[in-house]
Amino acid sequence: MWHQVYAPVSGSLALSALVAAFPIFALLFALGVFKVPSWKASLIGLVSAMALAFFVYGMPAPLMGSAVLYGAAFGLFPIGWIVFSAIVLYRVAVETGKFEIIKDSVGGITGDKRLQALLIAFAFGAFLEGGSGFGTPVAVAAAMLAGLGFSPFYAAGICLLANTAPVAFGAIGIPVITLAGITNLSLRDLSADVGRICAPVSLFIPAYLVMVMGGWRALSGVLPAAVLCGVVFAAMQFVISNYFGPYLTDIVGSIATIGGLVLLLRLWKPKDNYDGGHGASVTPPRHSAGAILMAWLPYILLVVFVSLWGIDDVKKILSGVTRTFPWPNLHNLVIRETPAVSKAAPYAAIYAFNWLAASGTSCFLAAVCSAIILRVSVGRFLKIVAATSKQLFFSMVTIASVLGLAYLMNYCGATATLGLAFAATGVMFPFFSALLGWMGVFLTGSDTSANALFGNLQVVTANKLHLNPVLMAASNSAGGVMGKMISLQSIAVAAAATGMKAEDEAKLFRFTMRHSIFLAAVIGLVVMFYAYVAPGLAR
Repeated sequence: MWHQVYAPVSGSLALSALVAAFPIFALLFALGVFKVPSWKASLIGLVSAMALAFFVYGMPAPLMGSAVLYGAAFGLFPIGWIVFSAIVLYRVAVETGKFEIIKDSVGGITGDKRLQALLIAFAFGAFLEGGSGFGTPVAVAAAMLAGLGFSPFYAAGICLLANTAPVAFGAIGIPVITLAGITNLSLRDLSADVGRICAPVSLFIPAYLVMVMGGWRALSGVLPAAVLCGVVFAAMQFVISNYFGPYLTDIVGSIATIGGLVLLLRLWKPKDNYDGGHGASVTPPRHSAGAILMAWLPYILLVVFVSLWGIDDVKKILSGVTRTFPWPNLHNLVIRETPAVSKAAPYAAIYAFNWLAASGTSCFLAAVCSAIILRVSVGRFLKIVAATSKQLFFSMVTIASVLGLAYLMNYCGATATLGLAFAATGVMFPFFSALLGWMGVFLTGSDTSANALFGNLQVVTANKLHLNPVLMAASNSAGGVMGKMISLQSIAVAAAATGMKAEDEAKLFRFTMRHSIFLAAVIGLVVMFYAYVAPGLAR
């Protein structure tokens, strides 16, 4: 048995916290200051964490290695499996030409620039975030807006602003799934609280987008559409995240929003003709109803399969082949001590290989069925799988390394040290917990990575301050979404997708920064409301 120590540096919690933060600083500096690729930065952070665990916390090398492998295994499955399956499905749609029809079907609904921003940047962007995430929404939606006549700068800026509401549930719920795995909290409870924090902000994001485009005059002309867009998406975000889990929150919410806007536009049209100086409109080609239905088929199948996997009776059958086992040389061999926990207790390490019940499997089966129906040959499908594997190799290295880093910091006690130190913020911690998530995404570019790095820290601090640990962990993910628009990766993707001039990237960063800070503060206030004014509304 090895016992954790939370003040290993001269018995001082403050000094120990500074040292404990070194791996995180190493990772963030490598990314943000030295512009090191994310996979290399994650490895730098992991090596730093290993040095910290061994030399500062005195963790035995066998335990340390086992903790890293445990985290990396969770990073590759189920997280990496979901990412891989989602991208395979996306590439099937792209390779068969169906994705171009999807884009045309959305872009051809209206020629009004404000409505195009709501449909493409917000609603369709949320759909892409839910289906694949990892930069795809900003790249595709920004390119679409630029193709429809938006200036490159506004196409990029509007899509970055819109890519906030859906991020916490991106890529079939990856950020929340990661958060549940790193904290050992209930996935359903975390999903519910993330939805309860994000939904109030989603209500006004569509109107906020149009205001940014052209002020009140622009918004007043399409106010019914902006209100409908916000209400439908926020309502579906709340309902799906609370009662069905994180997997389909973005996809169902975005499809409902697109459908609601299409119905509205059959009954109502804006009276004014607004272009706001964003360029001349370009009309995409039209397609038959049958062609559009077939184009959307892969994602219709995704909704069907993920919904089936969520049914309790089906889940019970699928879980019959799940293999659960204690992680070798780690399970119950580390003892957590007070005050990180109420009383000393062994730290469990149980790994579940639920290869059939995993949501990534449902997504992959949707991709296989889509390929069959769209008449993709076996050889071509295998090429898509191989190309996806090659495309995601470094992403998988990043995911495995970041999760290995996070698990090692949890098991060596460094996360507990940081959590106990953060407890010094006292009653203001709920506000700062959201800003911690915001900072994590700003620097890593990923809500998933920020949850892996800071999720358990939020729980330790919440327990120390007698706050709701589920709410505080959820605030990390919800606050993190507002850092996405200013992350260097997102800025670079948006600039590349729209063909923006290199010198305009700094201008784009300044443009999004003020909105990012404001919206992160709003998330912090929402968390404060749930923590102190209406704690009964949180799970």
